[in-house]
Amino acid sequence: MNRKVVTFFILFGLWCVFSGMFDAFHLALGVISCLIITLISGDLFFNSEKITKSHIINGLRFIKYLPWLIYQIIIANIHVAYLVLHPKMPIEPFVLEYKAKLKKDISKVVFANSIILTPGTITMDITKDNVFLVHCISRKVADDLLTGEMEKRVANVFGEHIKMGKK
Repeated sequence: MNRKVVTFFILFGLWCVFSGMFDAFHLALGVISCLIITLISGDLFFNSEKITKSHIINGLRFIKYLPWLIYQIIIANIHVAYLVLHPKMPIEPFVLEYKAKLKKDISKVVFANSIILTPGTITMDITKDNVFLVHCISRKVADDLLTGEMEKRVANVFGEHIKMGKK
């Protein structure tokens, strides 16, 4: 099956799930939006014209990654709530330079977005040297990122096998 067709149906399926609106107007909006996104970035998900077994395996690995990411988002929300509600408000923001070992563009995109989705961190930039500039709200969120667990899990989703050492 053609990668653009599959990309469109994945995006449209997500549109339907997230919008929850199934009237003609919203479905038409979804079709138009998903067509535009597919035309602009239809090659981001799939690097070849045909869908292969590795694409399906990566998709299943990504689905397996999502519960772990959701758990991290919940834990980070609790930590940020603690920081904000604590009487002394122990917020110590700074920018962390994280040298990633990821090679594939899709891995870097998912990693950067996973960081952004986790409260207390924002990916500000990715340099040509594979350094992720991450704004951290506290030392704890930076330490959690520095363990390399998130990068390792993202690498596993896309079949990159990286060795984690001291950052």
